[in-house]
Amino acid sequence: MSGVEKTIIPMTKEAAARIQSDAARNHKETGFEARAQAAADKNANEVAKEG
Repeated sequence: MSGVEKTIIPMTKEAAARIQSDAARNHKETGFEARAQAAADKNANEVAKEG
C-alpha cells in the first residue's frame, strides 16, 4: 500500500451512537459497539482536557 495516505478520524459520540443503534436494530452484538463507545468517551475526555 505504498503511496496511500491514511487519515485517522477519531471516534465521536455521535458515530458511536450510530454504531450502537445499527447493532441494536439488526440484533448484532459483536462487542465493537462497546469499544466504539469507550473510544468516543476517551476522545471526548481528551478534548475536554485540552480546551
